Amino acid sequence: MKIIRSETYKDMARKAANIISAQVIMKPNCVLGLATGSTPIGIYEQLIDWYRKGDLDFSEVTTINLDEYCGLARNNPQSYCSFMHNQFFDSVNIRPEHIHLPDGTNLNAKEECERYDQLIAKIGGVDLQLLGIGLDGHIGFNEPGSAFELGTHCVELTSSTIEANARFFSDSGEVPRKAYTMGIRTIMQAHKVLLVVNGKNKAEIVKRAFFGSVTPQVPASILQMHPDFTLIGDAEALAYV
Repeated sequence: MKIIRSETYKDMARKAANIISAQVIMKPNCVLGLATGSTPIGIYEQLIDWYRKGDLDFSEVTTINLDEYCGLARNNPQSYCSFMHNQFFDSVNIRPEHIHLPDGTNLNAKEECERYDQLIAKIGGVDLQLLGIGLDGHIGFNEPGSAFELGTHCVELTSSTIEANARFFSDSGEVPRKAYTMGIRTIMQAHKVLLVVNGKNKAEIVKRAFFGSVTPQVPASILQMHPDFTLIGDAEALAYV
């Protein structure tokens, strides 16, 4: 495990974007595993800036997103598909056919999860997986207690996750109760994993996840076992490190 400390959120985002851009430059047709949420937004902004300056080319890159809400169409403003287009895809030259997310409108969970796992295998797996971490240690929508051996699966979201995501909706009642998520097994099969974290409210879970026991009750703790894992956090998030 490699730990990179930053003093500010902006510095954290730039350091993470450096690692992602290096992956794209070294392997122009790489597969990037991408994440949503507020933490990666600064990373995407930095990558867009470098693309506009001519420093990066995403034309051969393939993306695989971690997760998507069940029951939301791709064009729903609160879908993760819409988030990714608004925050990143529509501002760079990535090809539409190279963009992949779980299909939240397919309510046949077995079928959709098998399709997504087969897709990831077909494109050769993920070269670099970007992650955030929840207050309870979840990565993607792999909630506490999730089995480490699972591939893509459908999950019932915990009340804490629903509450955390409610800020993106008019009220918590609108937050979907289920989601498709890439499983921990798939995440651990990525060649590189990059996790970003900021804010003092994440300091305790950072300590538990990366300096405590490896346990399904703290899903992110399994990343201690990954052979190429980098943690980038601001001073507040790494306060106990």
